[in-house]
Amino acid sequence: MTFQQEFGYEPTVRYSAPGRVNLIGEHTDYNDGYVLPFAIDRRTTASIAQRDDRVLRVASAFSPGEVVTLSLDDLAPDAMDGWSAYVLGIAWALREQGADLSDTTGFDVFIESDVPVGAGLSSSAAIECGVALAFNDLWELGLDRKQLARVGQYSENHAVGAPTGIMDQSASLLGERDAVVFLDCRTLDTEVVDLALEANGLEVLVVDTHVEHAHATGGYKARRESCERGAQVLGVRALRDVTVDDLPRAAELLDDETFRRVRHIVTEDQRVLDTVRTLREQGPRAIGDLLVASHASMRDDFEISVPELDLAVATAMEHGAVGARMTGGGFGGAAIALVDREARDAIATAVTSAFAAAGYREPTVFTVHAAQGARRD
Repeated sequence: MTFQQEFGYEPTVRYSAPGRVNLIGEHTDYNDGYVLPFAIDRRTTASIAQRDDRVLRVASAFSPGEVVTLSLDDLAPDAMDGWSAYVLGIAWALREQGADLSDTTGFDVFIESDVPVGAGLSSSAAIECGVALAFNDLWELGLDRKQLARVGQYSENHAVGAPTGIMDQSASLLGERDAVVFLDCRTLDTEVVDLALEANGLEVLVVDTHVEHAHATGGYKARRESCERGAQVLGVRALRDVTVDDLPRAAELLDDETFRRVRHIVTEDQRVLDTVRTLREQGPRAIGDLLVASHASMRDDFEISVPELDLAVATAMEHGAVGARMTGGGFGGAAIALVDREARDAIATAVTSAFAAAGYREPTVFTVHAAQGARRD
């Protein structure tokens, strides 16, 4: 299905935005902490044509024949649901964040994507960011990319109903080739840090377990509430303000589960800072232990891994990966492994064989490369 097949004419412009892999820094974003994602060479494309009325019509390749129609005058979270909320919610969020849409016309929008859905690679932010960049340009709103990241997060929080941080949108909008985006989620200061995988003969292997997660439900929300509770007891604005040296005191004040949730965030923030420093001083081959420690923390302290993710990480490491960890919000999704280019196929085969031996569904294993962020194509 294409724009032309769905709407009966050709689009006038196309925008695209990438999914992302988070190299390290999981669940730190909504704790005002640090993250280190990169945009990947899997993209979502929004084909668009401007209308002469105030109607938004949205269709997609993953829901053929379904066209969702809503007037700009009727935009509200309770007027949208399902996948189309990722598009319609952006228009609503732009208005809520101060954009004047009173004299604007609507669009026909067709979405297609090769970012795997449900794999923890931020297929949702890829839609949001491509659409946000398009609407910003076509409506001549004049927002910069950091402001658009805020719009995407606001839409996901309040229109879609997923309590996510701003990392995914920042990576999708600000990414550059063979580089990571070092983001301070409190100040939104960003710095592009050279990843240098190409020069070092390394690649990132993604293992999509096909164990699906849904951020708008249970586990993610519970982890966020634990973090907020920990910050409140410790008397800080956010866990960003707690250091590794503060953990013994935290252990005395918090119940065991809340303490372990806090310990993950505090140590993960430190691992992000250590990874940035290590990339700059020693290069990507030296970050493996930090990736492995991050996975152990998510498995044991934050308890967001699943057996399939643990098996993917363990098998990759046993077969020579530089480092490996689950990535994304957890409870399923994908793991990543930093591997030598020559060892990539052997490690992929080993992981697939290990899943078969364990009786798990066959994973999809593929490489990703750090790529450019959202753009007009």
